[in-house]
Amino acid sequence: MARVLSVEDLSMEVELKRGSEFKGSKKVKIVKNVSFSLSRGETLGIVGESGSGKTTLLKALAMISPPSEGRIVLDGDVVFDKGKRTASLKSKVQMIFQDPDSSLNPTMKVKDIVAEPLRPLKYEKAVVAEKVSTALDDVGLSGKFAENYPSQLSGGQKQRVSIARAIAPSPALLLLDEPTSALDAAVQAQVLNLLKDLQRKLNLAYILVTHNIFVARYLSDRLGVFYTGEVKELGPTESVLVDPLHPYTWTLLSAFPVPDPDRRSLLNTEVIGEAPSIITPPSGCTFHPRCLYVKEKCESEKPELKEYSANHTAACHFALEIQNSRKQQQQRAAM
Repeated sequence: MARVLSVEDLSMEVELKRGSEFKGSKKVKIVKNVSFSLSRGETLGIVGESGSGKTTLLKALAMISPPSEGRIVLDGDVVFDKGKRTASLKSKVQMIFQDPDSSLNPTMKVKDIVAEPLRPLKYEKAVVAEKVSTALDDVGLSGKFAENYPSQLSGGQKQRVSIARAIAPSPALLLLDEPTSALDAAVQAQVLNLLKDLQRKLNLAYILVTHNIFVARYLSDRLGVFYTGEVKELGPTESVLVDPLHPYTWTLLSAFPVPDPDRRSLLNTEVIGEAPSIITPPSGCTFHPRCLYVKEKCESEKPELKEYSANHTAACHFALEIQNSRKQQQQRAAM
């Protein structure tokens, strides 16, 4: 598959003023040295607790809040390098937000909302009208919806309008920020199926941020686990969910409801404390204050992402040791 996105050592730095968690002002990295690549037709899911930096990463990739360091290559063009934006995204990246009510202008008709990202591209009116019509058809909204206002639509229909707006300029990459969390379960399933269908039809690449493990599993080819602005684990989705390497991944999985009562106890993990501040993270491995397997090395030495199996990496000093221990616990619990 052709590579559409390459991200190297991407970091996001913010300056905090006096009155925050320290005196005076200070620059703090809230996304730290993130690297990955993405191919056409592929979905990378990103999971993690609130405040871990997931949405901040999406905003950096969309240049809503440009990163401070790193390199981004999109569809063959270097768009960010050495702290500077080097090329326009030219509508190649579009973002879909979790709450369509806040992302759709209530004073605009649906057809004008979908046309918004097309205006900078200087298309003729007839071309814009054709692209708007095609986008609405692709998301299952017939022509009559084009004249409606957002207030006349259901929640699912509003999110379909958001998706139509995103695909209208034929982007290479869609950034999905909790795209179904504001919808009820039945509508969630419809929107997820729509996103899958559009990906196949248009050969789109997705980056999906979600709290929902089931959503991540359904849509994602690969899964990244975020904690304190860092990637703690990255690999094929099934590999990460079935054979996690990082203890934080175990924690996430155990915290998510398992519908099968026979499996409910297999991933039980006691969660120690709360997630630390992304502004003042702990030394060494930032997960060490909450980790059941913490050792002295974890408190002082920061682990690097290391590949343990095919394309499956983790930032943990004792990943295989912990994985084997957990598997033994599961086997004993299943007896």
